[in-house]
Amino acid sequence: MSSNSDAKSFPRPTAGYTQPFWRTQSDPLDNHQTTPDLPEETDILIIGGGYVGASAAYRLLAENPQSPTPRVVLVEARELCSGATGRNGGHLRPDIYYATALFAKRYGIEAAAEIVRFELSHMKIIEDLVRKENIDCDLTFTRSYDMYLDENQLKKVKTFYDSLVDQGLDFMDDVKYLSQSETRDTAYVRDAKGGFSFPTGHLWPYKLVVHLIRVAVSHGLNLQTNTPVSAIGETQNADGFWPVTTSRGVINARKIILATNAYTSALAPQYSKAIIPCKGVCSQIAAAPGAPRQELPGTYCTRSGPGSFVYQISRNDGSLIIGGGAHLYEDDREEWYNNPDDGKLIKVAADYLDGYMQRTFIGWEDSKAEIKHIWAGVMGYSADSLPHVGSIPGKPGQFIAAGFHGHGMPVAFLSGKAVADMVQSSVPFEETGLPRLYKTSLARLDPVYDDILG
Repeated sequence: MSSNSDAKSFPRPTAGYTQPFWRTQSDPLDNHQTTPDLPEETDILIIGGGYVGASAAYRLLAENPQSPTPRVVLVEARELCSGATGRNGGHLRPDIYYATALFAKRYGIEAAAEIVRFELSHMKIIEDLVRKENIDCDLTFTRSYDMYLDENQLKKVKTFYDSLVDQGLDFMDDVKYLSQSETRDTAYVRDAKGGFSFPTGHLWPYKLVVHLIRVAVSHGLNLQTNTPVSAIGETQNADGFWPVTTSRGVINARKIILATNAYTSALAPQYSKAIIPCKGVCSQIAAAPGAPRQELPGTYCTRSGPGSFVYQISRNDGSLIIGGGAHLYEDDREEWYNNPDDGKLIKVAADYLDGYMQRTFIGWEDSKAEIKHIWAGVMGYSADSLPHVGSIPGKPGQFIAAGFHGHGMPVAFLSGKAVADMVQSSVPFEETGLPRLYKTSLARLDPVYDDILG
């Protein structure tokens, strides 16, 4: 396992790691290698077997097939979907107004609204995808409750919420403000001063990704798990291929998609300031059988102050997926910042999640809720809070979709699809339907903002 000092130079996936709940039912594709040897060359190489990699592979081979069929290889350092996608909260939750305030201030409301509409569109698109492919991934649509325990923070957010409503923005139509009494009566958060509710979804991310990969494999994808990439050559060879060094030899790729999120800078050092690996903790919590507990109406983000939040979803099996609490360890940078080691928990966060339901929710005091699974995950945080998608500056034939800032679920699927179209059909970024602010650029590689450390 990498030491943290090594990790700062080479943010690579570690060999041992905590097991997330989502990976307790492993699929036969988990350690799949389509061919016993790594091909010597390919038309398109996808690096990363999570949400973006699966979306891109599915788009290239199944959803938008070309003739002749391109040779597509996907390499994953560990087991399939063992990175951030297999470790997240499963929360298909668009950020309708919270981050919008930041983006509107920096770039204007029109650019900020593009992001909101893009995130909202994922819910219908994922619903259609799951129905079309008959994917068993526990997709559930409900409402999300954004709860505020800090009155001053709530007042500030409410002011911005009111301004969005006053502007008549369509996406605010189903965002409801809840007073303190309404919050207690409908959301059951003991100390909430008020909050908001809006449409959301949740699902089993591992099952979604594995299904998409299975479809892609059936259409010709060469899947190579347990094949970490150590380097991409500085220049193309005489035939226009990029040499990519892996643990199992060199594969020459005409085009490359970096679906590497937290680990991007190990293969594309120019992103070392723009995308930083940041560690978090997530858990599965369940009440004791037969113990009294209040049925909760949806998913949650419970905020105890600026930058302080815990997210959760209620699963159909009665358990909850709960994570966050980064405010507890933000001053101890070694624990989380530029730390790609998902084999070690952050103790203060783990301790905080123990008993969280009893402390937070009315009707859970005697639930005997306890942690069933707890794990670490490494996210690709971006310095400006925005993903990097598009053609990598100065590297013709190399593309990226990474840096989802812990918010990939309502963003990554369409980002993977868009980057696949850029690679396969030379679709310009501006014609992909992606928000303009997602475009990676030379300027963004030397960030003006540092939203990670503040």
